[in-house]
Amino acid sequence: MKLWGGRFSKNTALEAEDFNSSISVDSRLYLQDIEGSKAHAIMLGKCGIISADEAAEILSGLEEIKQGIESGSIDLKKDAEDIHMNIEKLLIEKIGETGKKLHTARSRNDQVALDIRMYLRDEIHSILNLLTELEALLLDKAEEHAGTIMAGYTHMQKAQPVTLGHHFMAYFEMFKRDMGRFKDCMKRMDIMPLGSCALAGTTYPIDRKMVAGILKFSDITKNSIDAVSDRDFAIEFISCCAVGMMHLSRFCEELIIWNTGEFGYIEMDDGYSTGSSIMPQKKNPDIAELIRGKTGRVYGDLIALLTIMKGLPLSYNKDMQEDKESVFDAGDTLKSCISVFIPMLEAIIINKERIRNNLIGGFLNATDLADYLVKKGLPFRDAHEAAGEMVKYCIAANKELTELSMDEFRKFSCCIEEEIYEFLKPEVCLSRRNTEGGPSEQRVREAVLRGREYLNHFAETVKF
Repeated sequence: MKLWGGRFSKNTALEAEDFNSSISVDSRLYLQDIEGSKAHAIMLGKCGIISADEAAEILSGLEEIKQGIESGSIDLKKDAEDIHMNIEKLLIEKIGETGKKLHTARSRNDQVALDIRMYLRDEIHSILNLLTELEALLLDKAEEHAGTIMAGYTHMQKAQPVTLGHHFMAYFEMFKRDMGRFKDCMKRMDIMPLGSCALAGTTYPIDRKMVAGILKFSDITKNSIDAVSDRDFAIEFISCCAVGMMHLSRFCEELIIWNTGEFGYIEMDDGYSTGSSIMPQKKNPDIAELIRGKTGRVYGDLIALLTIMKGLPLSYNKDMQEDKESVFDAGDTLKSCISVFIPMLEAIIINKERIRNNLIGGFLNATDLADYLVKKGLPFRDAHEAAGEMVKYCIAANKELTELSMDEFRKFSCCIEEEIYEFLKPEVCLSRRNTEGGPSEQRVREAVLRGREYLNHFAETVKF
C-alpha cells in the first residue's frame, strides 16, 4: 500500500504508476533528501514533537540507508514513486513504527523544494570551481600573448589591430560575469522552505530556523504558499547556465574559424579532434562543434521550465515534478562542456606567424590615418572622408596605405609628412591604444593582474 493510500480503495493503474513515477530522474537527490530528513528529525526531537530516542533512531536509520544507496546494496523502487517516498519507506522497513514519525510537520511539497535548493547550491559550487579554472587558464593565455598583434574584426571584416591577449581577456570578462550571475543566483536559492508543509504550514511547534542553521541556509522562506510553488530559483539557475553556454559557444565558433585553412591561426590538438569516415585528410574540430551544438539543448531546458510554470495557479501542482529533468540537464551539460573546453583550449597550437601575416590587407590602420589628420588640425569628419578616399585609391591601385608615396599621400592632404610611415605601423598603432580597457600590451598586462586579484578575492568570498 502507498504511504498516502488511506483514502483510496483501489491500487494505482499500472500505466499510471509508471507515468507518475519520477525515481528514475530524482534518485540523484538521495543525499539532499537524507540530509534534509536528518535535520528535520533533529528539530522534531529538540522541539519535543518526537522523543530524543526516536530522533536518534531515525538518524541512525537514515545514515544506514545513505550508506546502502552509496554501496549499491539498496535498490530504489519505482512503485515508491520518488526519492522522498523511497527513503521514507526504506526507513519504516528498517526501524519500524518510529520511521512513520519522520514525516510529522512535513510534506513532499516542501521536502522537494528543500532538496532541489540544496542540490543546486552544490551544483553552483561545482560550476564556479570549473569557471575559476577556466578563468585562470585565460589569464595565462592572455599574459603569454599580451604582445601578439592580430587583426580585430567587426562584421567578420578586418577592423583595427588588437592583441590576441586582449581577445582572450574579452572572454575572461564574459565568464567573469557568469561567475557573478551564479553567485547572485545563490542568494535567492539559499533560503530554506521546510516547514511550509503542503502549503499552509503546520500546527506543530517546529523551529524552522534551527533546521536552516543545521543545513547552512542563510534564511527561511517568508510565505508558505510561495515556498512550495516557487521555482524562480531553478529558472534563474538554468538561465545562468544558458548564458554561460552562449559564451562557450561563441568562443568555440571563433576557435573553429581560426582552425580553418583559410585562417590558420590555430591548430586543434589531435586529442580534441576527429576524422572523417570517407575523407582521409580531414581533421575536424568536433569537440568545439559539439559544445556549440549543446548550447541549444540548454536553451531548450530554460524554455521548458518557463513554459511549465507559466500557467500554474497557487500553490503546488504536479506539473512541477517536470522541473528536475531541465535543471539536471542544464547543469550537467554546462559542467561537461566546461570540463572538456578547458583542456581543449589549453592544448591548441597558436600560429603566431600566420596571425602576424594576416595583418596585411583590410586597411587595419585606416582609422589611425584619420586620427593622424585630426592631429594635423582637420575636423574628424573631414579626416574620415580623406582617409576613406585614400583607401578607395589603394584598392584600385592594389596597394597598402604604407605603400603610397609621399606624392600620392599629398594628393589627398598636404599636411601629411614622412612620419606617416612610422605612424601607420601595426605595433605603433596598437601602442597608442593605451586607454584603460584598451588592447595595448601594457593595458593587457594590467588587465591580467586585475584578473588574478579578482579570482583570489572571489575564492575568499565564495566557499567552495
